[in-house]
Parts: sequence; C-alpha cells; structure tokens
Amino acid sequence: MRITLLIHILAGGLALIAGFVAIYAAKGATLHRKSGTLFVYAILAMALCGIVLAVGRNAAPAMNIPAAALTLYLVVTALITVRPPAAGSRPLHLGLMLVASAVSLSSLKFGVEALADGGTRKGIPAFPFFLFGVVGLLATVGDVRVIRNGALRGAGRLARHLWRMSFALFVVTMSFFIGQAQVIPRPIRIPGLLALPVLAVLITMSYWLWRVRIRGNLRSIARFSASGPDQTTSATCEAAPASHARTLGIPERI
Repeated sequence: MRITLLIHILAGGLALIAGFVAIYAAKGATLHRKSGTLFVYAILAMALCGIVLAVGRNAAPAMNIPAAALTLYLVVTALITVRPPAAGSRPLHLGLMLVASAVSLSSLKFGVEALADGGTRKGIPAFPFFLFGVVGLLATVGDVRVIRNGALRGAGRLARHLWRMSFALFVVTMSFFIGQAQVIPRPIRIPGLLALPVLAVLITMSYWLWRVRIRGNLRSIARFSASGPDQTTSATCEAAPASHARTLGIPERI
C-alpha cells in the first residue's frame, strides 16, 4: 500500500502539472498533444491506484471509487474522440458508456441517501455525489449520440474532447487543493486562494465551450489529430458558421 500511495501521489502531481500546461497551450500544437498525453497516463496511474487504496483501506469508497472511475472514463473517451475512428470501436464506446451510466446512477443514489440522512452520507456532503451523478448522466447522453450517429466531426468533436479533459483536470485540482488542503503549507492555506486553481479550470473550460460550440470560432486552434489536413479542415469548415468560413479556409493552423 505504501508503494501504491506513493505512485498515487506522484501521478496526481504530474497530472496537475501536465493538465494545466495542456489546458493553456495552443490547442493541437505539439506542447498541447504531449502534455495532454502525459496527463492521460498520469490520470490512469493516479485513478487506478486511488481505487486500490479506497478498496484496501476502506477509505470512503462510495466517493473515491466513483470519482476515480469517472475521471478514468473522461480522459479515455476524450482521447479516443480526437483519434481517427477505428473499425470495431462500437463495443468500446458501449462499454465506456456503461461505466458512465453506473457511476451516474450510483452517485445519484448516494446523493439522495445523503439528503435523506441530514445532508451527508458517511461524512460526505450530498453535493459531490450529485455533481458526479449529473456529469456522468450528461456524458452517457453524449455517448448514446456517438453510438447512434457515429463519430463526431468539427466543433462537436472538439467540444467533446475539451470538456471531458477539462472536467478530469477539475476533479484532480479540486481533490488536491480542496480535498487535501491539510498538506498545503499553513501560510498559504487560505480558502479563497486554494479555490483559485479550481475556478481557473472551470472558467477556462467554459470559455472554450463557448468559443467552440456557441461562436463556432476555431481560429488559432491547431489540428487535434493526424487524420489528414484535408479531412480535418473540411470537418471544421462544415461545423463553423458561414460568417467564419473565410477565416477558416485551409490555413496551416485552424
């Protein structure tokens, strides 16, 4: 368990660093891709070790296991979203959707139990349960759409990748700065100060979703995958409003 805990801590720290680099780097550029890939690997190690620790120590498994499972699910689905569709990927999407569904239903159930028990369940407030439950439900709906209609293209594809990666970073950031505040030196252990990194992730995620999904402004966003310049540019132009068509064209960076 000591080795598992050490890996969990180191992977969590690496995920924080790589995640913040990725979220603020030029989207699709080399730094973004490399830091994003490192973030995914770090999350995999951190979450898997977290599940082992939660089971082995019986440390709030009702919260830690769903949180770790949802975070794993989010980074995996975000990663495969920007990879070229592979033959036979439908069972993978279906399996991942079932994971999100299980997390959502169990979290919502625990949230209701917390409310019925005075606002907490085994010392954990109802809000985190409902948060993971709602996010898992929204992700499940998105998976149903992908399974039914096929891989997303253009702005929808970028938005799916961005919000899932960003929310996984939000979970890691909140877990460290809020959930493990006791390990932070006392002089800077100020609630408002510790909340700033968490708010930064949420604000940045909201900005990108607004820009990509609502405005359709994909300028300065580099290609997310090596699926080919013509295919990627075509998909982007199809998804963008007519008012942005001239700015998209076929540039070196989109």
